[in-house]
Amino acid sequence: MTLPSVGWRLTMLCWVSRVILGSLTEPDLPEPPSTSRTPSRESPEPEPGFFDRRPLRALLRAPLGRGLLTRMRIRKKLVVLHTVFSLVLAAILLVALRPALGEIVKRAESSQAVAMLDLLAPELARADTFPTLPGAGLRMGDQRELGLGPQEWSDASARPGSAVPAASEAGGGGAIMWVPGRGMAMLTLQLPAVRAAVTRLYLFVVAALLAAYAAVVVALEVFVLPQNVYEPIRQMYAADLAVAGGAGEELIPEHAIPSDELGDIMRSRNQTVEQLRRHEAALADALGQLEAVATDLRRKNHLLEATQRNLADADRLASLGMMSAGIAHELNTPLAVLKGLVERLGTQPGASPSPSEAALMLRVVGRLERLSEGLLDYARVRPPSSRPAAIRGVVQEAATLVALDREASRVAVSNEVDEAVIVECDAARMVQVFVNLIRNAVDAFGPPPASPGACVVVEARIVPREGTDWVSISVRDNGPGIAAAVLPRLFEPFATTRLDSRGTGLGLAVAEGIVREHSGLLLGSNRTDAPGAVFEVLLPKAG
Repeated sequence: MTLPSVGWRLTMLCWVSRVILGSLTEPDLPEPPSTSRTPSRESPEPEPGFFDRRPLRALLRAPLGRGLLTRMRIRKKLVVLHTVFSLVLAAILLVALRPALGEIVKRAESSQAVAMLDLLAPELARADTFPTLPGAGLRMGDQRELGLGPQEWSDASARPGSAVPAASEAGGGGAIMWVPGRGMAMLTLQLPAVRAAVTRLYLFVVAALLAAYAAVVVALEVFVLPQNVYEPIRQMYAADLAVAGGAGEELIPEHAIPSDELGDIMRSRNQTVEQLRRHEAALADALGQLEAVATDLRRKNHLLEATQRNLADADRLASLGMMSAGIAHELNTPLAVLKGLVERLGTQPGASPSPSEAALMLRVVGRLERLSEGLLDYARVRPPSSRPAAIRGVVQEAATLVALDREASRVAVSNEVDEAVIVECDAARMVQVFVNLIRNAVDAFGPPPASPGACVVVEARIVPREGTDWVSISVRDNGPGIAAAVLPRLFEPFATTRLDSRGTGLGLAVAEGIVREHSGLLLGSNRTDAPGAVFEVLLPKAG
C-alpha cells in the first residue's frame, strides 16, 4: 500500500468521525452562500501532492455547534465521547494498521514465491508437466492470461531464468519467471500460518490499545474526575442555590477548593459573593440612614408648616392690632350721627324722623355693617378654597382694610385693575397678600406728614410665561424704595427695618407663602423708571 493511499484513507476516516460527532453535537445547518462564483486568480489553490491535505484542514476548521451533548450531564457527555472515541480508534486501527500488516504478509509471500520459483527453474526448463506444490499454484501463459502489468512483464522478460515479484490476482504473494523456450511462468503462494499469526497480532494490538484506553478512562472516572471535577461542580451548585435563597453555606470552604483552574473559578466566585454581601450591607445601611433622614424631614416639614400657619396668624393679628386704632376713628363719626338723631328723638316724644334723616341713619348703619364685616372676614380663619375671583374686588377690599388705619389715609391708593381680570384663587387669603403689600407701600413713606403726591398704584396685565397666560398684579409706590441690605432677604421672616410698634417682619414672608400655595410667584425690587418700589404677584390665569 502506497503513502498516497494511506493519506486518503486517513482523510476519509477523519471525515467519517466528523460526521459521527457532528450528529451528536450540532444541528444541520445550511451551507453559507458563496461570496464569489469564480475562484480568485490572485491566490490559486496549490496543486495536491501525493497527500492532499485540503480536506483534512477544512474538516478541522469547521466549528462544532450546540446539539445533543449540550443537553446532557457531564458524566453522560464523557460516556458518549469515550464510546465514540473507542469506535473511532478501532476504525483508525482497521483502516491504517490492517492494510499495512496485509502488505507485509504479501511481500513475505512474494519473497517466498521468488525463492521457490528460482529452485524450480531447472525443472521448468526440462519437464513437460508442472510439479504440484502444497499451498501454491504454478501456471504458464501470456501477459493477458496471467494478469500481469506492462512493467512486471518487461522486468521478467529482461531477466530470463530469474524470478521477480509479482502481484497475484487472488490477493496473495507471487513471482514470475521467463523460461526460455517455454514462456512466462507464474507461481502464486499463500502462507495460512503467517496470515493467522498476523491476524492474531492485529487483534492483540487493537485489544491492547482499547484496554489501555479503557484503563485510562476508568482511572479518570474513579480517581481524577470525582475529586477534581464532579465534587467542585457539586459544591459550586450547592453554594449557588444557597445564594439564590436556599439553605446552606454561600461560600465554598477553602479546604475543598482545588489548586487548578476550577479552584481559581471557585475562589473568584467566593470573592464575588463576599463583595455582593458587603454591598448589600452598605445598601441596607444607606437605606436605613435615608429612612431616618426622611423621617426627620417629615417631622421638620410638619414643624415648618405649623410655623407658617403660626406666622400667618401672627401677621393677621398684628394687622388687626394696627387697624384697631383706625376703627375708633371710623366708628366715631357714624356713631355721633346716630347719637344726635337718637337724642333728638328722645327729647321729642312722638316725633318721627324725616325721610332725609331716615336715609342718613340707614347709610350710617350700612357703613358700620361694612366696617364690621370687613374686619370679621379678615380676622376669620377659613379653610382654603379656590374659585374664580375678580382681582379688582380683592384689591379693593384690601385697600379698604388698610384705609381703616388713620395714618394710611395720608397716602392715596389707586386701584387700576380691570374688572375682566379673573384668577383661580382663595379670595380671602389673597386679600391678606394685598393688605400686606399695600400696607408696606404706605409705611415706606415714613411717619406723617407724607410727602405731597404720595401714592400707591395697583395694576394688572396678562403676560405670556412658559407657553401659558399668567396674570401679573403689580403694587407700585413712589416712596424711597427698598434698602440694599434688605433686598437679598426680602421674603425671609423678620427681614424688616421697621421692628417697632408698626413692623412685625412677617408680612412679606406670609404673602410669599400664600402666593406659592397658589402656584404663583412674588417678586420685589426697586423701580427703574422712578423712585420707589414695586412688588409683582404672578398667578396662573383662570380658564
